[in-house]
Amino acid sequence: MRRVFMEQLTAIFKDLFIPHTVGLEGFILAGQQTLWMVVVSLVLGVILGGLLGIILVLTRPNGIRPHRAIYNVLNPIINIVRSLPFIILLVAVMPITRIILDVGIGTSAAIIPLTIYIAPFIARLVETSLLEVDHGIIEAANAMGASTFETVWHFLIPEAKASLILNFTTATIGLIGATAMAGAIGAGGIGDLAINYGYNRYDNAVIVYCVIILVVLVQAIQMIGNYFAKRVRS
Repeated sequence: MRRVFMEQLTAIFKDLFIPHTVGLEGFILAGQQTLWMVVVSLVLGVILGGLLGIILVLTRPNGIRPHRAIYNVLNPIINIVRSLPFIILLVAVMPITRIILDVGIGTSAAIIPLTIYIAPFIARLVETSLLEVDHGIIEAANAMGASTFETVWHFLIPEAKASLILNFTTATIGLIGATAMAGAIGAGGIGDLAINYGYNRYDNAVIVYCVIILVVLVQAIQMIGNYFAKRVRS
């Protein structure tokens, strides 16, 4: 009885912790692909989304440079894109990706839908962070004769720096989840590894290790974000 139990326990251990379809090189490659998609998409998303967020803050009805037409066009567009589930956006953008890169799927091709997905999200986060800045800061900037650019760059952003760091951390974690979903259509990365080798080939150990990698990655990013936000506040 004890021998049977130990054999069953060993079988369960092998099933959960010893992958038989992927080696260490496969996990390393998948990790590199995930990091590549996250880093490039995040940089592009911060540039585009940050600009959109600043424009929203400036052109809103009580903003520094109110402009109803720009705000009323930009605001709903951001809401519409944000309302789309990523997997639907991924498929919808595929023709555009094929035109730009001459390929519809793959690690590099996934960067375009990932950027389109994360940019509106970052725009809202930037908008929220900048709107949290005390209005007295803006009044002080105006009293000093600061231009719109100087007000944003030298007053609003420095005051909102800690909030921006935490919000960018949140965006990065969301982007990691999106890259995992992108793996469903062959974008590569940890998600692709979990689906094609773990789920489709019934290799439970691959799924377990993919989950562990994602959890560790998310925890590390959150800790780094919290650390820098704390340093900025102190």
